[in-house]
This record gives sequence, C-alpha cells and structure tokens, in this order.
Amino acid sequence: MAYKELVKSFEKIRMYMRDFYVYGFKTRNDFNKKSLRSYDDEKRRIESYLGNYMYFESSSDGKRVFLSIDSREAVHNPLFKAWKAKSFTDGDITLHFILCDILSKGVSMSPVDIVAEVDRYLSVFEKPMTFDESTVRKKLKEYEKTGIVVSEKQSRKTLYRMAECTDISHMTDMLNFFAEASPLGVIGSFLLDKTQEKKTSFSFKHHYITATMDCGILYRLLCAIHERKSCETQIVSAKTGAEYAYSIVPLRVLWSVQSGRYYCMGYNNLRHRIETYRIDHITDVKKGDVSPDFDKYRTRLANIEKHMWGASVPIAKDKLQTVSFTLFVNEGEEYIIRRLEREKRCGSIEQVDENHYKFTATVADEWELTPWIRTFICRITNISFSDKENEKRFKNDIAAMCTLYGIGGEKV
Repeated sequence: MAYKELVKSFEKIRMYMRDFYVYGFKTRNDFNKKSLRSYDDEKRRIESYLGNYMYFESSSDGKRVFLSIDSREAVHNPLFKAWKAKSFTDGDITLHFILCDILSKGVSMSPVDIVAEVDRYLSVFEKPMTFDESTVRKKLKEYEKTGIVVSEKQSRKTLYRMAECTDISHMTDMLNFFAEASPLGVIGSFLLDKTQEKKTSFSFKHHYITATMDCGILYRLLCAIHERKSCETQIVSAKTGAEYAYSIVPLRVLWSVQSGRYYCMGYNNLRHRIETYRIDHITDVKKGDVSPDFDKYRTRLANIEKHMWGASVPIAKDKLQTVSFTLFVNEGEEYIIRRLEREKRCGSIEQVDENHYKFTATVADEWELTPWIRTFICRITNISFSDKENEKRFKNDIAAMCTLYGIGGEKV
C-alpha cells in the first residue's frame, strides 16, 4: 500500500515517536514488532511532521534516528503536529464542508431538510456521492457532542444550527501558556490554530514536550476519575515489553516536575491494592462501570500519600523505609533552610544546633530521594538509610566520585 501522511491509529505513531525518536537508541533492525516496511512508512510519516528536528547518528549497530528540539528556536511544541494528522474518508470530508456551509446561514433545520440540501449540493456532479438520513443524523449528533452544532426541540422535531463562535483573539497569551505548560495542552494548540497570532511571549527552561503523546490516554483516565468509573487498560511492561490487561479504578494523576512524566494512581481490581502506572506505558483505556468503592479507595490513597516521595507506593506499613541526613548551614545561608521547607514534601525538619538541621522522611522507597539528597552533598555531615544496602550504595557512589575527581583518601 502506498505511503500516506495521515494516520488512522494515533497509538501506532505514538509508539514509534517514543521508541525511535524520543529515546533515540534503537536502530531500524532493533524494531521487531512489525515489518521493516512498516517502520519505513512510519519513519517517512513522522519526517513529514518533524523533519526539521530529526537527526541521524551512525554506529557499528546501524543508524539511529532521534529528535533534537531546541526550545529557544521551537516557538511551539512540534509534537502537536502528529495530533493534527488524523485520517478521514472522502465521504467524511465532503459531508463536513457541506454541513458547515448549510448551517452557516444561521438558521435551524431538521435532519430531513438538511438531507434535502445535501442532495441539492451534490446534484451538480456527474457521479455524486449519496448520504442517507441515518448517516447525516449520526454526523449531526457527533458534531453536537463536540460542540460544532447545537440542537433544539420544536414540537416533535429536533432542529440543528451552527454553534456560536467565541472570540478568542484576546486569549492568545493564555492559550500559548496552556498549550506548552499544562496537561492536555494539545487542546490549546488546536485553539491557537484558529487565531492569526503565531508569536508567543513565553520560553521554558524545562520544557517537557514528550507528554504530548500521552494526551489521549491521559484524557480518558481523567474522564474516568471524574465519572468515578473503572477502566479496562492495556499496559506494556518496561522490563519485558509484554502487554498485560488490567482492570483498575483510576484515582489520581501525578505529574513529575523532574522528568515531565505522568503517572496514574489506581486500584487494581485483580491484585486488590493501589498501584502506580506510568501513563506512557498504557496503550489503551476503555471506561467501564461506576465503581461503588471509589470513595473508599480515595481515602486509602490519601493515607498512602503521607509516605510517598515520588510515585512509589508502600505495600504495607512494615515495609516503609526511613532516611535522614544532617546539613551544615552557615550564617547568612538561611535560603538553604527555606529550600528545605519548600521541598520537604512528606519529610520533617529539625534544628539540631545553631548551624545544623536534620531532615527525616519515612517513605515507600528511600532511594527515590537520592537525586534530591545529592543536591546538598557538600553540606551533609551525616546520613542514614534504614536499608543499609541503599546506604552502602549511596556512599560508594560518593567514594567513586571522589576518586574520579582525584580527592580520594578520605573516608566517606
């Protein structure tokens, strides 16, 4: 089949963009889930959206393809383009423009009258398309659901008219910020396309654009949470690549400010416990029935969150871990204390003496704190992990760093 730029399934292009173009460590031969022909087609398709940001690196294993996007030069998130390439049939696009033209006159019409107008439009062609009343009704209901048209009852008839357009020309600053910095920012990008303004007043030091590919899954999970429903999900294992089906009750979405990743906290109906799922590993979500125990699960999650530093969930109270460290804070360095207070999350701070402060946290996974702890490394005078293997690992890392920089010989 000839290569086409438009896509039917966003999940397929989401997978390719993540594995090949975001992580950038796979070669053509590493991809064995589909044929190499499929890879070539998807590669050309993505190049049509992101050609200016694609780079190649040759190695002994082959050529690797990756994305490199400089936020100083890319005014808008280029990954939004993939969402705007959904395929459609000839009938879909034909009926869309005819319906929009018919209803643009500002009058309310019944489906019967609309069908008659559609036939009149098409009658000028030698071999016109035909649309029955059922097809037109379905399309009108679809457009009503998405807000393109509105309906009103008149006696027993249902009349449709075009929805009023809202002037958003004065909202461009808000939409620019929302599109680049908020979950489901692709909605802001679609709205910006309706304006003539292409410039933006914003630039971002930490611009997490890869979550763009998860907007579809994120939206369905947020809807399920709002409606208090369970979901049938397909989740890919990060370690093995195997796909599993789980019935979960989504409870909360977490957004990492360090990596930009989204996580879903949900109750697993099979394992009977609350677990964390990386949204970029979820390939499908189908809403089920309303969960009668939704409030109970949310209460349980609130108790668990008291001991969550990141996304790790404690299995039981006796499995919790405690980490503590003491910092030296000199006179005039009160900003260190303010930073501790601001970033302590579920931890606590105790002043030991005039120049020493002790931080303590009881968490599900103490190793999650280590990247944050390392930012205080030159001030730490004492550190303790309840898991001594973690403590040994942390201190060995510091010893290795000292050796690397030629400052060995001191006991860590």
